[in-house]
Amino acid sequence: MKLAIVGVGGVGGYFGGHLARTGTDVRFLARGAHLRALKSDGLTVLSDVGPIDRLKIRVTDDPAEIGPVDAVLLAVKLADTEAAIAQMRPLVGPGTAVASLQNGVDAVERMSAAFGRERVLGGVCHIAIAIERPGVIRHTGTMARITLGELDGRRTERLTALVDACKRAGLNITEAPDISRTIWEKFVFLSAFSGVTALSRSAIGPIRDDADGRLFIGRALAESTAVARARGIAFANDHVEKAMAFVANLPGAMKASMLHDLERGAKLELPWLSGAVVRLGRESGVPVPTHETIVAALKPHQNGRA
Repeated sequence: MKLAIVGVGGVGGYFGGHLARTGTDVRFLARGAHLRALKSDGLTVLSDVGPIDRLKIRVTDDPAEIGPVDAVLLAVKLADTEAAIAQMRPLVGPGTAVASLQNGVDAVERMSAAFGRERVLGGVCHIAIAIERPGVIRHTGTMARITLGELDGRRTERLTALVDACKRAGLNITEAPDISRTIWEKFVFLSAFSGVTALSRSAIGPIRDDADGRLFIGRALAESTAVARARGIAFANDHVEKAMAFVANLPGAMKASMLHDLERGAKLELPWLSGAVVRLGRESGVPVPTHETIVAALKPHQNGRA
């Protein structure tokens, strides 16, 4: 299998790095200082469970050097999606599958519009990871999981091939018969987690250990869940309680990538997380005051520092 990773940030670097380390033919697209460091020093992942030390990888900023591949994994920040989709076109041949490991709930639609729905797999990843410096990414905690699925729930040859390659790399990967629900499950959690940690400028530990903090994140989760149900996602009645139990077991030092972006003055994924909850809530007639507060408070920082 020939695989392309578009975006060698935390997500693309971790999962793509492990695939490359164990023999999969992986080609990476990167840019800027990160690209230069990857070419000169290789890829390093600082992790308690999946470290990689200066792995030499095939990396370029020109997709034409790579050409058509069997599968493309999109792992750029959401603000860069349209530019990345345009850049992906030389990678997509007649039999190429494309999947996003991004946050948010609209990647499937955006890629379907560009490449046709028949090419698209649904994808979700769960990992706390960020670029520490060019060429080096840091993984926090032990969670590192990918979920993939065909949009119609079938088990196909292309899906099986990609899943098998990930398993050979030692990655934690599962197939989802209802990938749309899985995407929404992550969105409900992440929209709340990212908004609350970024607004508080705090890792999750001090927030959940405080009564007001637990109330705050509980309200954010309840609003995101209500929006999901209004959009046709049949979550169980105890979905919020289960999400809060998940939060209770997270490493106390865990931060959302949006907080990392805020701390380093980068652009925020706010419009596609709490911003999307607000937009979809208004479309569906669902009140979302907690997410409205998050958006109003973080919007001045949305475009990063000049």
